[in-house]
Amino acid sequence: MSDRRKEIVAAARGWIGTPYRHQASLRGVGCDCLGLLRGVWRETMGEEPEAAPPYTRDWAEAQGGDFLLDAAQRWFRPVPLSDFSAGDVLIFRWRAGAPAKHCAIATSRNRMIHAHDGASVCEIDLSFWRRRLAGAFSFPEREAQ
Repeated sequence: MSDRRKEIVAAARGWIGTPYRHQASLRGVGCDCLGLLRGVWRETMGEEPEAAPPYTRDWAEAQGGDFLLDAAQRWFRPVPLSDFSAGDVLIFRWRAGAPAKHCAIATSRNRMIHAHDGASVCEIDLSFWRRRLAGAFSFPEREAQ
């Protein structure tokens, strides 16, 4: 695993135990799945490239778009679903045909870190989630300072 991927995984693991809080993104205080991803971006990339608008729990269904996948395609590099690895962002659909609205960070080909309603950020086995995988993306390279 490259040093860059190790950095991303270590940053994500630093959020383990953070309580679930809808729309939050503060390590140790609270976050949702997007807040976890935003926090790892800030820790490994710097300032967030765009502000996340306020969103309700049913935002994807109510607005009828694949906004999470669209944003991932703007800011991350797509990876074939069969080729993701540790440090990549994983995007999920709850069911076929539904908008993608959950994200996580892979820690291996079989494990991921995510924030889920009703639980703290945790590292889990990917088996339940694998069939729901809708997209995989690598963090972009940092710009030279």
